[in-house]
Amino acid sequence: MAEMSVDLVAIERRLWSGQAKFVSAQTTEGQVGIMPGHEPLLGQLVEGGIVNIVPTEGERIVAAVHGGFFSVTATTVRILAESAEFAGEVDVDAARRVLADTTATEEQQKIAQGQVRAVEQVAQL
Repeated sequence: MAEMSVDLVAIERRLWSGQAKFVSAQTTEGQVGIMPGHEPLLGQLVEGGIVNIVPTEGERIVAAVHGGFFSVTATTVRILAESAEFAGEVDVDAARRVLADTTATEEQQKIAQGQVRAVEQVAQL
């Protein structure tokens, strides 16, 4: 089975590192799906986006990410986010309160949108 080395890192911590068979990310150019053997690529992550990782073993990983970059080679994917959290770590009620708060900044709104999308995506799995 073809696989690639994947690292998901935020400024404050490394969230996940391991072998995967598929990664998808929301970029400024659109949704990108990466499989082993992909052409080299450098992309910018959207603010308030989602990253999906399908590891070679274990359950799918869904994370809300806010900004940053990712780089791809034929055998590696490195996701370097300004901030990130696993969908299971998200306080969805707090994120929805931010979305309803008309005084929240645009950045706070985008982070909350990504958090809610990540939780909703896990619920659909």
